[in-house]
Amino acid sequence: MTTNQENHIKQNAKGFVQSILVFLKELLDIRTNTDMQATRDSIIADIPFKGHTSWILISSIFIASIGLNANSTAVVIGAMLISPLMGPILGLGFSLATNDIDLLNRSLKNFLVMVGLSVVTAYLFFALFPLRDESSELLARVRPDIRDVLIGFFGGVALVVARAKRGTIASVIFGVAIATALMPPLCTVGFSLAISNWSYALGALYLFLINTIFIALATFVVIKYLKFPMERYANSSRRRLISRIAYILSIVVMIPATYIFYGVLQESLFKRDAQQFLKETIELYPFEGNGVYRRDFSTLNFNRGQAPEISVMVLGDEVIPQEVINTWKVKQQQYARLQDASFQVLQGNQEDSEAQFNYVMELYESKKSELVSKDRQIQLLEQELARLSRSGSLQLPFEQIKSELVLTFPELINLSYGAKIQTDFARQDTLQVFEVQWLGELDPSRKSELSTRLEAWLKTRLQQKNVVLEVKD
Repeated sequence: MTTNQENHIKQNAKGFVQSILVFLKELLDIRTNTDMQATRDSIIADIPFKGHTSWILISSIFIASIGLNANSTAVVIGAMLISPLMGPILGLGFSLATNDIDLLNRSLKNFLVMVGLSVVTAYLFFALFPLRDESSELLARVRPDIRDVLIGFFGGVALVVARAKRGTIASVIFGVAIATALMPPLCTVGFSLAISNWSYALGALYLFLINTIFIALATFVVIKYLKFPMERYANSSRRRLISRIAYILSIVVMIPATYIFYGVLQESLFKRDAQQFLKETIELYPFEGNGVYRRDFSTLNFNRGQAPEISVMVLGDEVIPQEVINTWKVKQQQYARLQDASFQVLQGNQEDSEAQFNYVMELYESKKSELVSKDRQIQLLEQELARLSRSGSLQLPFEQIKSELVLTFPELINLSYGAKIQTDFARQDTLQVFEVQWLGELDPSRKSELSTRLEAWLKTRLQQKNVVLEVKD
């Protein structure tokens, strides 16, 4: 290959790369089509909270509260679309980016008033309304994760970019209002306060703060990128002071944003590793009897500032050997994020049905927010609760029955009791088995008569039909 040919190929390659860069620049550039004055005017216009805006907010609060109470996604979406909460949040990010302390003061004041009014109105609605069911729409707002952080940030980016474009894209603004969902978390806070559930209230407030901080942060970043002019002050010393205040407040906003992102990310990574660990251990265990493990019933608690917890439960009566569990604990150490976590396998059998019943009850309450929209899982859990409830109700007062039997059947010299699981593979039941021994000098017909009477007496006394009497020679 000649030198001229090599130079020609290099020039073509260089030209191809340059054309790609030019194409990408034109594709992604948002500065050339930005209307700075119109953007500023539209953001400032949406900040005030008075007159029409206050009535729109009150209406959206009631609509969101009714939708959450009725578990209606469509109604909740309608409340998101008309809610004016986004205005002051954009104002916060915009004022920090442009060093406008007066605008920051107005945005913050209106934001706090809007939030307070939203929570109080939602609280009054749920406190006075007779129906206060914990619907899936409500409970979906009490456990934020890393996805909510990303939705808040990129929703804020899309919102401020749409605002900055000449001829604002209204559909994008509506879409961001739905995606970030600012109003439902505040209504959930009001609901939680009405039922005095502080855990729900803190979770919903946490979700709202995530959305607020990251929308404001995204607004700050985009406005800085678009190089909006900074606010001018006649007094140079005042200009420098305002600039310092704006930058300090920007850092103050970024610190909790970074902390929240890091904390939520660590929790998400812990749960990812924990779920993978369970997939490789208990989910692969070959149950031979009626034991069953369901991933939906496992509890993964990150516990910020404390040791994480992994708790799983085996339903039914099959017991996993401790040696197997110890092997799983060794495998747990292969995951860096799980090394300090406590791992517990709760197992149910006929001797600890009461403890198992209590655990499933607690698990049902703690997982309700995750399972309430999963009808099949709830059905399975309630079936297990019913089985355990029947088993727990069969805990008979043995000492009292023993005393009564001594007086009623003096011929009885020995009595033992135990529960037996019986199944025909179509249904399963727990039998109450009594083993008795009569006086040796009794003839067989007398023993048969006494056994018949005793079995009938036990069924009547225990109010149970599944009583089985076995006679020991």
